[in-house]
Amino acid sequence: MIEKDIIIVGGGAAGFFAAINIAEQNPSLKVAILERGKEGLQKVKISGGGRCNVTHAEFIPSELVQNYPRGEKELLGPFHQFMTGDTIEWFEKRGVILKIEDDGRIFPESNSSQTIIDCFLSEAEKKGVEVLYNHPVKSIKKKRNLWELETTEGGFVSEKVVMTTGSNPKMWNLLEGLGHTISQPVPSLFTFDIKDPRIKDIPGVVAQNVSVKVVDSDLESEGPLLITHVGMSAPAILKLSAFGALELAKRDYKFQIKINFIKYAFEDCLADLKVFKQDLAKKTVFKFSQYELPKRLWQQLVLASHISISTTWADLNRQQLEALASQLTEAVFKVTGKSTFKEEFVTAGGIDLREVNFKTFESKLHKNLYFAGEILNIDAITGGFNFQNAWTGAYIVAKSVY
Repeated sequence: MIEKDIIIVGGGAAGFFAAINIAEQNPSLKVAILERGKEGLQKVKISGGGRCNVTHAEFIPSELVQNYPRGEKELLGPFHQFMTGDTIEWFEKRGVILKIEDDGRIFPESNSSQTIIDCFLSEAEKKGVEVLYNHPVKSIKKKRNLWELETTEGGFVSEKVVMTTGSNPKMWNLLEGLGHTISQPVPSLFTFDIKDPRIKDIPGVVAQNVSVKVVDSDLESEGPLLITHVGMSAPAILKLSAFGALELAKRDYKFQIKINFIKYAFEDCLADLKVFKQDLAKKTVFKFSQYELPKRLWQQLVLASHISISTTWADLNRQQLEALASQLTEAVFKVTGKSTFKEEFVTAGGIDLREVNFKTFESKLHKNLYFAGEILNIDAITGGFNFQNAWTGAYIVAKSVY
């Protein structure tokens, strides 16, 4: 058995961040990362289309937590200890300059995730952290006051263990064996598969500010909506998929959504259309988009309202006006399934949050067993929030272990 003071299981974002901060604060400790793959930091590599969306420009803890469908209550205290500003400072102190984009996402100025990976590898080496690749953990046991870990490459013993293995069912199973409860994993952050003539021929069209509601539920969100080759995506849909992860899984990803493309009430829209009928009498309805909607989307909604290409506003009857108002403010679409959002697959599920002390991120069931990152039942919407959870948890673990 190889002896270490602290073993971190999992060489991802949370694992490296915890290891570096532990070694920095306690230079005499023997710290090792056990990583199952032949290289680590894979999620860091592909995040943000290979640019690594490090965090998000939200600097008030009570507002930051609202981006976490699971973990909102638990992260409030931790974010008072380490959050966005601290993340920016941590990286900049180590030579990684970050930039804030218009939508609030924060990236390295280099626009390359390799900058973050190089920083972690260099810091780990400087601080004497041993990174052992191709070391999948097969068992974790507590013997007296020590943890024994068996890997495919041999055994390790350590006083303290930090679990940062993300959404890894094998590791969840090992932790269940230690008495921990796992909240059943279901996908979060996915796009909607929709086959509908209104959107069939207009992939790439973006409606800038819509509201979307899942029919027969309280789930709703708003924001930009992108029409894709298979259905719909962008923040309005992704937020809905994250906050509705459990409910939509129960429905087997078959449900209806109601979209308000202009965020007007039906009656107000109908009143507007009646004014257009007077003011734009000679113009054809199909040709000129209203409400700043993309032209191709407007045209599909007009056709869906049984209005022909050549019909003028003056020619619209009451039925057609009502049909158009309905398409604009309460269009119903049938969702038939889900698709993964880019490579950024996020899972809702993990260690039951009631079994973790969020002042230290230590297990309430076992002394000297800690968690950070997505191994916990914490997940966020897209935009750098999942990484911020990883940095915060890992930093607090580093402060707590000694």
